[in-house]
Amino acid sequence: MQYFYTVQPTDTLSNIASRWEIPIASLISANNLRSPDLIFVGQQLSIPPGVFRYRVRPGDSVYSISQLFRIPPSVLIQSNQLRPPYIIYIDQLLYVPPGLPYYIVQPGDTLYELAGRFNVSTDGRRNTELLQQVNQLPSDYIFPGMWLQIPYAPPGGEGMIAFNTNRGGEYDIWLYYLKDGSITPLTSGLADSFSVPEWSPNGRKIAFAGENRILYLVNVAEQSFANLDQFAENDNLSLDWSPDSTRLAYSTRNQIILYNVTDHTFSTIEQVGATDVRWFPSGTEILFQAPDENGISQIYRMFTNGTGRRRITNNTDGPLHNVRLSPNGSFVLYTTPGVSISLIHTIELSTGNIYGLEGGPLAKNYFPRWNPDSRTIAYSATAYEDREYYNQIRTVGRRGENETIHAISNCFASPVTWSPEGRRMAYLSGCTEQGYAREMWMIDLEHPVPIKLVEGEFVIASLQWAPPVKMPPVMERTYTNQQYRVTFQYPAHWQQVTEERFEGTDGFFQISAISGESLDEVCHGEAFQTLMPYGSMPEIVQTTIQRERACFIFPSEDQPLEMNQQAALIVTYPEPVEINETTYNFFILWADEPHIRKIASTLRFL
Repeated sequence: MQYFYTVQPTDTLSNIASRWEIPIASLISANNLRSPDLIFVGQQLSIPPGVFRYRVRPGDSVYSISQLFRIPPSVLIQSNQLRPPYIIYIDQLLYVPPGLPYYIVQPGDTLYELAGRFNVSTDGRRNTELLQQVNQLPSDYIFPGMWLQIPYAPPGGEGMIAFNTNRGGEYDIWLYYLKDGSITPLTSGLADSFSVPEWSPNGRKIAFAGENRILYLVNVAEQSFANLDQFAENDNLSLDWSPDSTRLAYSTRNQIILYNVTDHTFSTIEQVGATDVRWFPSGTEILFQAPDENGISQIYRMFTNGTGRRRITNNTDGPLHNVRLSPNGSFVLYTTPGVSISLIHTIELSTGNIYGLEGGPLAKNYFPRWNPDSRTIAYSATAYEDREYYNQIRTVGRRGENETIHAISNCFASPVTWSPEGRRMAYLSGCTEQGYAREMWMIDLEHPVPIKLVEGEFVIASLQWAPPVKMPPVMERTYTNQQYRVTFQYPAHWQQVTEERFEGTDGFFQISAISGESLDEVCHGEAFQTLMPYGSMPEIVQTTIQRERACFIFPSEDQPLEMNQQAALIVTYPEPVEINETTYNFFILWADEPHIRKIASTLRFL
């Protein structure tokens, strides 16, 4: 649930954010503030996860610490289960939440408005049903003074995140579905704490090193698996898929293995100490780390037949770790020299230029991962050791430019993974000291508010976002109507019946416009017509389309069969339109229920 801080006199967004080391952009996004400079005394702000620990100093008291953070002393007392006379000790670590784990309803608040303000939305639709469910409300009615818990909603959309967890008692690979927030196990007793799921580029298979260091291959759709190989005790367990999803590259027993998962044949290249084998986009070359003739760690490239080996680095210092090739094959990144000090460098292959990235304040930078666009790197940087371990989720350009902190995780280090379009990141949090994480979070760089995806009394050890499954494209056409000022996509095989109606064997659409005083009135009037075209108990779902208020009307089970699963979408026009000398405030689209959301997602006003 979200935490809420009540704005005090002289507060600014900047000093509120600095108290808990929160990026100010995240604080603005968490509250959808249109004018960030305008906050007011008594306003309740949702505070994203930050540094919620404080180490007691000489002269501190419960009152002075609560004054420093400008929270009620009772919040500090309850959060740390302090008992009278509330004595605290030098170097004691206190949990300092930013306020209360609930929102106090104000005059004029509605569930719809609160869902929009605090990002409780799924698929771009305000998820008021989740607010009702979490707070056990019999209806959407709320009143001033009511305490409401504000949950994190599933983000919606297509796609999955694979993660390694011991939720079922043993470590296994599970899948998180963005559409509804559900999680399901993919394997049964095959993984280990060190397992990292690696998706094939076509999104159909996962490979990982599992229990007893066995290399497993999982067909995700069929949920079938095969064991391909077994790593030696001290092997690096890094895996990489070929661009065509047919071969795995890895190293074991001083050999580079290129394993064909289609026919289960493989080739080997003798290479002492090789690790971090990576495919170039061509599929004919690989990159790897290995010691040179003096035993110093270097990065090499060579053809997949073992010829043409060329050294890329001239390293004279410590070992090179986490070697990663950018998706377009133009840059390489690596970390050096180890755990206590871990610095990120990149190499521009066309020029040989090496760039040292600034990184976090303690020079402890981990899990660097390339954005799919090959321009940006995400990683976690350990910080704030004096207040227990926390790390910053950061991004930086490939030459060290645009270093940005996006979120805070309460782990020593957090694995990070990119979404396929490169706009979102998922990462882990919920650690105790240097233990494993128990939470999975997501952040959208265009609207950087952290959203909790998974939490529980179980370990989450690693994660990787699935690439899109490559399927044959569905043919669509664009419908445009200047009179109603709309354009959207529809199945290409549907045929025109009238200027406003198209039909196919599997569905239809029709458009018009409606007048009315308010959206709620118009939606209710359409849904509950006397002849009941949507059945006796249609569902009205509030949403937004092109930033305008809208509603879906979905039929109940007793809808007449002749209505062909008709549903409706009503959207507020950005500006009223005049058609045949009549002014209309609302656009309406009728379509069969299986197609209406897809069509609505492409709707644009002219």
